[in-house]
Amino acid sequence: MNPAGSGSNSSAAGIAASMVGSPYVWGGSSPAGFDCSGLTSYAYAQAGISIPRTAGGQAGVGSPVSYGNMQPGDLIVWSGGAHVSIYVGGGQMVHATNPSTGVITSSVSYWSNNSGQSITAIRRP
Repeated sequence: MNPAGSGSNSSAAGIAASMVGSPYVWGGSSPAGFDCSGLTSYAYAQAGISIPRTAGGQAGVGSPVSYGNMQPGDLIVWSGGAHVSIYVGGGQMVHATNPSTGVITSSVSYWSNNSGQSITAIRRP
């Protein structure tokens, strides 16, 4: 396991960000199409870190992080594991949302206040 703030975590964030514009595919875990946890598990795998494939599994990976201490690469788990995103810095996250938007960048605070979902956990693999 890599220490907090390691290059691998930042690499995972960069890999996820490079996937913005990819399509959403339920169960997808490749650039041909991602669902939310497929995107995060793919980004971490490409950075050399194995994490669980499901959002629920990712809710328990690594170490807990407080909202104010997020760093690029931290996983933000929403609504009890119904959704997961990856923090990329500057108050922004990357996530695979639905077929109409695919992989996008969103403001964490905007999503928290307007999506109907709440943050369940923030984890640092």
